[in-house]
Amino acid sequence: MQNRKTAAAIAVAVAVSLGASACSGGDSGGDSNGGGGNVKADAGLTSIVNATDKKGGTVTLEHASGPDSLDPGNTYYGWVQNFSRLYGRSLVTFKPAAGKESLEVVPDLATSLGKASDDAKTWTYTLRKGVKYEDGTEVTSKDVKYAVERSNFAPEALSNGPTYFKAYLEGGDKYKGPYKDKSPEGLKSIETPDDYTIVFKLNKPFADMDYLAAFSQTAPVPQKADTGASYVQKMVSSGPYKFSAYDESKGATLVRNPEWDPKSDPIRKALADKVELKFNVNATTIDDHLLNDAITVGAEGTGLQSKTQPKVLVKASEKAKTDNPYAGALQYLALNVNVKPFDNVECRKAVQYAVDKQSMVDSIGGSVKGDPATTVIPPTVAGYKKFDLYPSEGNKGDVAKAKEHLTKCGQPKGFKTTLTARSDRPDEITAATQLQGSLKAIGVTAEIKQFPADKYFTDFAGVPEWVHKNNAGMMMMAWGADWPTGFGFLDQIVNGSAIKPSGGTNLMELDDKAINELLVKGIGTVDTTARNATWGEVDQKVMENASVVPLFYRKNLLYRPDSAANVTVTDAYLGMYDYVLMTSTK
Repeated sequence: MQNRKTAAAIAVAVAVSLGASACSGGDSGGDSNGGGGNVKADAGLTSIVNATDKKGGTVTLEHASGPDSLDPGNTYYGWVQNFSRLYGRSLVTFKPAAGKESLEVVPDLATSLGKASDDAKTWTYTLRKGVKYEDGTEVTSKDVKYAVERSNFAPEALSNGPTYFKAYLEGGDKYKGPYKDKSPEGLKSIETPDDYTIVFKLNKPFADMDYLAAFSQTAPVPQKADTGASYVQKMVSSGPYKFSAYDESKGATLVRNPEWDPKSDPIRKALADKVELKFNVNATTIDDHLLNDAITVGAEGTGLQSKTQPKVLVKASEKAKTDNPYAGALQYLALNVNVKPFDNVECRKAVQYAVDKQSMVDSIGGSVKGDPATTVIPPTVAGYKKFDLYPSEGNKGDVAKAKEHLTKCGQPKGFKTTLTARSDRPDEITAATQLQGSLKAIGVTAEIKQFPADKYFTDFAGVPEWVHKNNAGMMMMAWGADWPTGFGFLDQIVNGSAIKPSGGTNLMELDDKAINELLVKGIGTVDTTARNATWGEVDQKVMENASVVPLFYRKNLLYRPDSAANVTVTDAYLGMYDYVLMTSTK
């Protein structure tokens, strides 16, 4: 057994090692031409394609709809977390780099990663001196404290983002937020002893604190400039770019922030002169613009549409411009343990063996859409351990094994149940239909009921009362990590505390004492190797419970236009391109 180090010692050691490498955020490795030369498909997975240090040009992003909000304190969208690093500097962030280095957390606004107490309940960050907002005033620790307070404790104005700080800070359950609480000290568990020091006091050990500090919610906001929900109209930049125009229906224009000092920012090169972001562009039109080299990237980061993919995959010169990364997400089938007959583990195991995962992947477009899955944690998330408790040849299912378990659960002739899926996700409906066919082969009849994605968790699949009343034993589900560790992936889908009467994301209603205790043990373990090993244990126990049927690890098919430069996939942001690194030769 390894010696248990203190959290403080670990934090210092990691900070030194990562801080030293942070300056090389523009490491090269790609060829000089985005689509020609020797560049090959998937080059952006491990290298920076079309690497350059040349300043100038305009980066243009398009999105089929738009963000939940561009306010760093009011967003839960992965692509906004990625994009907001252009104008908001969080305490720490994910390293702009190729390959696995993109999963490293490095200092940003802070001088190092968090320094932790031995019990991982107190975390201290020291800010860099001389970091200025676009108006020339200096960023202080009080601005970071205020940013966290407004983002986590004022749902009446900012309701979109995650609430981990509220859950883990001492007194977070009682604090009313800065708009209602007029006391000058604010939340007592966030201390600012001076302008460059901020201390977080937690109510329980939390070894993943640096991942919380990497959320855009720690990007500073000066209280005097905050206007609540309307702050997004006139945000104050602490990054290399500031807003020169913003329209919630059309998009935004970012230009250089003259107060940004590259000496205080070791991870951003900020090569482009301008960044254009356009909303409400038809998804197929975005693909056309990419293929015609009219834009730099599709902002949502999920890649080319199914209709477009054949255009690039059948032509070698076009396929060479694609990257097909894992999205850090799992498509799975949730089996509700409180809906009969899935209250019997043998019936759940029968479904595990019945599913033809390979045919499901083939039905939605083949390997570019994903790979058959056998675990809950995807391969790009820390804590992933490769195993398969329900193997079948070619991942095509095992009817004999499935029927064997049906007999064990007292349903030898099969049964009827309801299968839910999201109506506005075509691939999910296709996968559900294919699954329906696999189940029929073992005598299980699954009636598919479709619901819109924006109501799926709040009104239907996430509401236990509705699920039980409608015999919804099976629910299609997809999940990406809040941050790329086992806890960031697992907590909200397998922890008993995530079961909510008003709508939650633990669709299985899995409330297993051993699993819950392992999650607490893991997040309180300060040794990284031991902590990651715990996530593998949780995964194993969830699969033994058999209430989660992993279907496929989702993948994106991304496209690099010729004018796109410094292009690389970031595993930290669900397999999209890194928008901090990206620039354009146009």
